[in-house]
Amino acid sequence: MANVAFCRSLKLPLSDNTPPPQHHRHQTRRTPSLSLYRCHIPGKASIFHSDNNARAKARPRLRITCQAIDLQQSKEGSDIEFSITAGQDRLLKVPTSNIRNFSIIAHIDHGKSTLADKLLQMTGTVQRREMKEQFLDNMDLERERGITIKLQAARMRFIYENKAYCLNLIDTPGHVDFSYEVSRSLAACEGALLVVDASQGVEAQTLANVYMALENNLEIIPVLNKIDLPGAEPSRVSQEIEEVIGLDCSNAIHCSAKEGIGIFEILNAIVQRIPPPLDTTKRPLRALIFDSYYDAYRGVIVYFRVVDGTIKKGDRIVFMASDKDYYADEIGVLSPNQLQVDELYAGEVGIGSCTLWGEWFSELRDALEKLQLNDAALEFEPETSSAMGLGFRCGFLGLLHMEIVQERLEREYNLTLITTAPSVVYRVNCTNGDTVECSNPSLLPEAGKRRSIEEPIVKIEMLTPKDYVGTLMDLAQKRRGEFKEMKFITENRASITYMLPLAEMVGDFFDQLKSRSKGYASMDYSFVGYVQLKYFKLQYKESELIKLDILINGDIVEPLATIVHKEKAYTVGRALTQKLKELIPQQLFKVPIQACIGAKVIASEALSAMRKDVLAKCYGGDITRKMKLLKKQAEGKKRMKAFGKIDVPQEAFMAVLKLEKEVL
Repeated sequence: MANVAFCRSLKLPLSDNTPPPQHHRHQTRRTPSLSLYRCHIPGKASIFHSDNNARAKARPRLRITCQAIDLQQSKEGSDIEFSITAGQDRLLKVPTSNIRNFSIIAHIDHGKSTLADKLLQMTGTVQRREMKEQFLDNMDLERERGITIKLQAARMRFIYENKAYCLNLIDTPGHVDFSYEVSRSLAACEGALLVVDASQGVEAQTLANVYMALENNLEIIPVLNKIDLPGAEPSRVSQEIEEVIGLDCSNAIHCSAKEGIGIFEILNAIVQRIPPPLDTTKRPLRALIFDSYYDAYRGVIVYFRVVDGTIKKGDRIVFMASDKDYYADEIGVLSPNQLQVDELYAGEVGIGSCTLWGEWFSELRDALEKLQLNDAALEFEPETSSAMGLGFRCGFLGLLHMEIVQERLEREYNLTLITTAPSVVYRVNCTNGDTVECSNPSLLPEAGKRRSIEEPIVKIEMLTPKDYVGTLMDLAQKRRGEFKEMKFITENRASITYMLPLAEMVGDFFDQLKSRSKGYASMDYSFVGYVQLKYFKLQYKESELIKLDILINGDIVEPLATIVHKEKAYTVGRALTQKLKELIPQQLFKVPIQACIGAKVIASEALSAMRKDVLAKCYGGDITRKMKLLKKQAEGKKRMKAFGKIDVPQEAFMAVLKLEKEVL
């Protein structure tokens, strides 16, 4: 009976001469009833025959067409349908041994969001009518840029061998700037799906995320995605994963998230290979908060994983970081929409709401605090600038992270922001023996009081095809990089390691890397330092650094000041003054734009005056009348130059961010 096939029947009129049934209003057309029997014939399609009463014989005869379907495909299809039906009730409790907490880690654009969509759809978590691409990416910025910015959680119900399992997916970003989001997600999981593009292979961020997962002792399931592409090479990529990462890929899953191939195998592997959480329900409550955000009506919403014990609605809980206690107003799960439950126990992932702590500050501070609840990688502290007034100095993980935060503040909180140049924390050794940490160029001690300046160093690893090794090494050398090692991972791919000043990387280094390698290279970086008294100390290196000031109409514009290397001072100053000349609007008087090192001007540009035609009303007459008008205009311009203020537009401050593109 191994070759038994199932049959689908199609009912058609036997002859065209058969008169069609008459249709009248309020009359229903009835289909003849047949008792169908299946006849099992090995190796052939099943045949149906009818066994009706005499009245059925008088009705129009029907031709029965049979189509053979593979038994295994039919079984898999029925399993999928059963899983979708059973997965719709996702709030039913399961034993702790049937809980699986996992994450998806991948390099950007390797199909992670598409795979998450398919998992939600195959488990019945999201109905087909509600499905849309990048379902878990619920921010407009994520959809516009095609990337995942914020981690998201989703609870799925899956039936495996007639047992119900609770699968908690914690989706993660793939870009290097959001690696902190990945680390928080992995801390709440026992396993991870390592998704690698079968056509591109292992990328730098893939390595970074895998090492992060291994540090958390997670079970890793290799998944080769996009096997439907013409350029897919699953065997080569599997060998590359084994050589580079050291994972056994003999049982790697080949899939195509876009076409829905291999999704069922992934769900089975999650149940079979990822270990369940420990059953510590009887212990006192202990939970790990891995994300939070602010809701205008409900206050702070926290995402957490219950490590020990149980939490119920109305319980009094203590936040260990702030040492403050609150009552749990709401307890729920994300599936993927928020659903309320009465309690959560050890191993489960859920959400909770409580009252917002802290005080009300200015509009910008309030917006930053709310956004920080949703993005813990964002840091900020108050700062005062003579040119800009009150503001905040913020810490980001990269330029993309900075752009995302700025756009979210402007869109979600209706703010108009001015951002200045990114900088790093320098260490200044003074002549009196003191050591000062300086994060703002305006706070740099005077040249006579400085003995030396040190800057932080990072270790950067670039993965690239061998054709672009030379151009990437040239890029690192121009950024004052110190070569460490180069090794060939495969015959055509190389890994290049450099020690690079952090200040050289926070600009457009990643953009230049992509541009020079035509998009094929990738990178990952890590801070270099040591642990002292349980705190991580960055490694600093002494360099010939100087402060470059920008003067507009004789006044120093502090937000445009920057700390640069001595060899690049003239190039950076020249490029910046030329850029500011293009961006600052023309005034009624001449405006000098200068780049200075102390009192020495190293680059200068002048914005010509906007001339008003004061002679337009003179149609003739004596020349002295015209000279009088021109003299009066010159005196007015001189007075305006002495007391006039220059409004520097936002584009001028952003010019510092894009400066490296103009220089290199």
